Amino acid sequence: MLSYAVDPALLAPRVPAGTELDLFEGRAYVSVVGFRFLDTRVLGWPIPFHRDFDEINLRFYVRRRAPEGWRRGVVFVKEIVPRALIAWVARRVYGEPYVALPMRHETPVPVSSGGAGGGRVGYGCRDAGRWHSFALDVAGEPAFAAPGSLDDFITDHLWGYTRLSASVTREYEVEHPRWRLWSALSTRVDLDVRALYGGDFVGALLGTPASALVAEGSPVSVRRGVALAPEGSP
Repeated sequence: MLSYAVDPALLAPRVPAGTELDLFEGRAYVSVVGFRFLDTRVLGWPIPFHRDFDEINLRFYVRRRAPEGWRRGVVFVKEIVPRALIAWVARRVYGEPYVALPMRHETPVPVSSGGAGGGRVGYGCRDAGRWHSFALDVAGEPAFAAPGSLDDFITDHLWGYTRLSASVTREYEVEHPRWRLWSALSTRVDLDVRALYGGDFVGALLGTPASALVAEGSPVSVRRGVALAPEGSP
């Protein structure tokens, strides 16, 4: 997970109706995230030969006031997976901006029985005639993020919001336990940001990340979600 501080004005046009940017100490953030889906099921059903695969996504953070308080969530700018069927199902079921590209990953962090691990974690995709990749080197034992820290902010968003139209937003819940994290010792980023995400993000993703993390991961459940009523509707 590589996270970068950005001008909120860059994200404002992409904020779904009924939500607002979720800021950390007055700053907006975007994150490039790579991970592996393992033993995946859609609506409870496995898709043969499509259960284990990589994803790279670009996301930012929003929140919505609900009866119980703030719901903090993510909005995806682009989600990349290696198979066309996966992208098609995700677009149909969740309305998310998935595309299919050739992908690869580097060896995940080896974890011993005591919890310590180390090595390089990396993800890549091929587009516009070249490979785009990023990798993080970590060592030691993972730990929970300090409450109130930037790392805690980045990983503590358990809702998803999808802009279906200018006035309609789909909200869905993402359930997983709190993750232990490694902070990266070093990072390697080789992305053609313009080719992957467009010119708007070139300035945002070419600098040094404010946060560079590897999470242990866990079982995750993504609920199907509901469409929120347009603002002003009964």
